Amino acid sequence: MPSETAAPVTGVAPEPGVAKPDPILSVSGLRKSFGGLVAVHVDHLECQRGTITGLIGPNGAGKTTMFNLLTGFDRADAGTWSFDGSQLEGMLAYQIPRTGLVRTFQLTKALAKMTVLDNMTLAATTQRGERLRECLVRPLWRQQEREIEARADALLERFNLAHMRTEYAGTLSGGQRKLLEMARALMVEPRMLLLDEPTAGVNPALLQSIFDHVRELRDDGMTVMFVEHAMDVVMGISDWVVCMVEGQVIAEGPPASIATNDAVIDAYLGAKRTEEAQTGGGG
Repeated sequence: MPSETAAPVTGVAPEPGVAKPDPILSVSGLRKSFGGLVAVHVDHLECQRGTITGLIGPNGAGKTTMFNLLTGFDRADAGTWSFDGSQLEGMLAYQIPRTGLVRTFQLTKALAKMTVLDNMTLAATTQRGERLRECLVRPLWRQQEREIEARADALLERFNLAHMRTEYAGTLSGGQRKLLEMARALMVEPRMLLLDEPTAGVNPALLQSIFDHVRELRDDGMTVMFVEHAMDVVMGISDWVVCMVEGQVIAEGPPASIATNDAVIDAYLGAKRTEEAQTGGGG
């Protein structure tokens, strides 16, 4: 069940580009083309603070590209977007997490030859030991290092990875790497997480754990937007759902309204028929 933090989204009209009562992320006129292909063409989109928003759409709909644009991994051709009052366009990928907006990747970015703990502590920001003038004087940063390790250990415990603390990240399973990436993102102390297919390639035994963690983040006051293809997952944990097709937002609303939206159904059925035609599959 959605938490009380999701209540403000109740009563908002289920239509593309609708304004939210308290948006933490706002996008306007976002455009990105690759050659002659328009990958993203979003006129307006707002994400309500303190909710879980599912971002769905057929393959090639522009979901990951939009994440890349919002977080500085791709440069937009046009558009403006802001996070919690801060304008983000023009900022570089390493600068945006400092505003409180952090993303994960469909293909996990664990540093395989470093330990799980090192992966975690590396993500902490404003570390004194990383400054040139202070790095050689250990007493200046040793206490902060202890605090960072304690915070990392608490998150590893929360994500059931404490027993892997000293293991190389490369030894983790696919699902454990997803959990590590989520835990590592929290080391930045974000206010919003963008999760790109957090359940892709995950063993079914870990799926429920990931769902529970996403809900817990929302219940702790964090805002989450995630890309997902499994509709049962989206409908089960989302407070609000946005559907993209060919780079555009064609529908948004509560899960129940999206499940019966004709445009969404047509988009998925059309994509399925195209895939079957290309592969020679059939009914």
